[in-house]
Amino acid sequence: MKDRKLLNIELGRMTADAYRHRAESGLVLVLDNIRSAHNVGSAFRTGDAFGVDKIWLGGICPVPPSADLHKVALGAEESVPSEHVDDVVALVKRLQAEGYTVVAVEQTVHSVKLDRFRREPGRKYALIFGNEVSGVQQEVVDAADFSLEIPQQGTKHSLNVSVSVGVVLWGLHA
Repeated sequence: MKDRKLLNIELGRMTADAYRHRAESGLVLVLDNIRSAHNVGSAFRTGDAFGVDKIWLGGICPVPPSADLHKVALGAEESVPSEHVDDVVALVKRLQAEGYTVVAVEQTVHSVKLDRFRREPGRKYALIFGNEVSGVQQEVVDAADFSLEIPQQGTKHSLNVSVSVGVVLWGLHA
C-alpha cells in the first residue's frame, strides 16, 4: 500500500484564536538574550507545535513584529503570546513567585540529563534557553531551580538553540 502525505486542510489544526483560548499546558519558554530573529522565530514555531503557553523574550531578543522572525515562525508569533523583559533574573523570580519551577537548559556541574527527567503532573515549568554563544547567563542559572542538560555523544558540546528548544520540548512530551 502506498502512503500519501496529508493535505494541510486534513491536519485539523486549530486557529490562532483557539490556541490562545485552549487549556494551559503549564509550559512557558524564556529566551535569554537570543540575538537571531531566525532562532526566536523557530522557538515560536516549535513552541506552537508543543503547546507552550507563552514565550518571554529577554534582553536583546528580537520581538514581533519582525519580518525575519515571521519568516521562520510562519505566523506562530500570532498564536503564542509573548512579552519582552529587560531583566531575565527578575523574571525568574517573578515566575517562581507565580508557582513555576524554573529550569535553565544548560550544561552545569549539577545539571539533570533530559533523558532522566520526568515532568510532575500539574506542575508548571519555565524553560530558559540562552544566547547562541554564551548560553544562559550565570546569574540566571544561579536563580533557576535547577539545570537540564541534553545528553550529547559527539565532539561538539552544544546544539543550535532552536534545535535545543525542539529536543527539550519533545523530551518533556515523550
